[in-house]
Amino acid sequence: MTDDFIYPNGIDAETGEPLLPPLPVEWVAAMAQGQPIASADLAELRARRRWLSGEAKRGVMAGVDPDNLAQAGWGVIFAAEDEAQIPALREALAPLLRLRQAQAGERYRDELVKPEFHYCAGESKLSWLKRNGGAPGPVDPHIVPYYLLIVGDPVKIPYRFQYQLDVAYAVGRIHFDTLAEYENYARSVVAAEDPNQPLLLAREAAFFGTLNGLDPATQLSSDQLIAPLAATFQQQLSDWRVRAWNKASATKDQLACLLGGGDTPAFLFSASHGMGFGQSGHPRQRADQGALVCSDWSGRGAPDERHYLATDDIGDDARLHGLIAFLFACYGAGTPRFDDFTINTRLKEGLQLGDLEQFDRIEIAPAPFVARLPQRLLGHPRGGALAVVGHVDRAWGASFLWDGARQLTTFESALTKLFAGGRLGFAMEDFNNRYAELSTEVADRIKAIKERESVPPDELARLWTANNDARNYVILGDPAVKLAVAAAGHTPGSTA
Repeated sequence: MTDDFIYPNGIDAETGEPLLPPLPVEWVAAMAQGQPIASADLAELRARRRWLSGEAKRGVMAGVDPDNLAQAGWGVIFAAEDEAQIPALREALAPLLRLRQAQAGERYRDELVKPEFHYCAGESKLSWLKRNGGAPGPVDPHIVPYYLLIVGDPVKIPYRFQYQLDVAYAVGRIHFDTLAEYENYARSVVAAEDPNQPLLLAREAAFFGTLNGLDPATQLSSDQLIAPLAATFQQQLSDWRVRAWNKASATKDQLACLLGGGDTPAFLFSASHGMGFGQSGHPRQRADQGALVCSDWSGRGAPDERHYLATDDIGDDARLHGLIAFLFACYGAGTPRFDDFTINTRLKEGLQLGDLEQFDRIEIAPAPFVARLPQRLLGHPRGGALAVVGHVDRAWGASFLWDGARQLTTFESALTKLFAGGRLGFAMEDFNNRYAELSTEVADRIKAIKERESVPPDELARLWTANNDARNYVILGDPAVKLAVAAAGHTPGSTA
């Protein structure tokens, strides 16, 4: 965009209005200066940026095959605060833990193999690494495995720890409300990788992009993200069936068919608004925040249950086993307690933009949480999805637009690796690289300002927004999963 405002995404579920109004770039630039990057985190991000031109861009050290868990390693991180619940969690996850331990061998880690491996309240990523013998830099899986699964809610193992660990490692998270869901998920992954009868889905991918009336956010995502991505992979994947439902065809009924119905593919990429609630602790927030708003909603008035797909729309008869879904939507993966992109401001007398006096964080929810919809997809009793990629907090057009020009390299590179048979956590390294590059640029601009150099507010504001946006992509599920598809030319089958 070329005007002097930043346009936050997010639709208020009760009114249909934007959750926040357009913000002057001067305000956003001031926010950026008020929330500097921690020096220890910045050092690693800068190192990560230097690695981009070499083999270490993989995250793991040179010579380690990220596809081979015996080389790359796999570990599970429980919260020390969950000490009383860990035995029951381990029992529910036992099939998955046994599988990964057999695959990773001596490079498998958990709190039984290494007592320090749990997460202690208040730890930073670097303090956790130090306690486990690790350090910033390329991952040495002799010490800490490359693939790491966090088990726990973001109250006890914060999203910030996950974001920073994900700079160099391939990190995923699972958190469910019941032990049955943990067990369902573990059995789903193990069944998909059964060497005697693996899950072999048809080589089908779906791209789904909504348009809500004259709404500019969904206009951009349908035209500049979904349409070109679908076209690219329709041409690139000659041995796949790649279909797209965009704009008017991106209805709730069609999305239901793609999420457990007759059209469920091996891979789904959707772009839409996610439902949000302006009131922290709203009675519907926990159930519906991040629900996917479809093209049935005209963009006027409050969306109702005819317009969005939520947890309750995924029935017990849904067929989801083996799916990997990428949900580009606000709150599609989860919600932090405080807004990562905006802050309240208190002004001195005169109400001048240059007189910003104090920044107050905006509380979105009483506590951070994982979105209900991906929890339902992953923990489904009939066999769950293998993983869901999505946003914590808002999703922004900065992911695919830069100075008004389309930039899809990160998406195309990550999906190409995934379609080629790569593990999901390795494929998402492209997003980690983008975060590292943007973070160092933001830090350099803030340093220049402190040294009294001139930095255009719109440049800092857009860099800071894009940085937070890139950071907040997360994997829900085991980062070591792959697409569960039949080889080219083979007839697919199913273990579900």
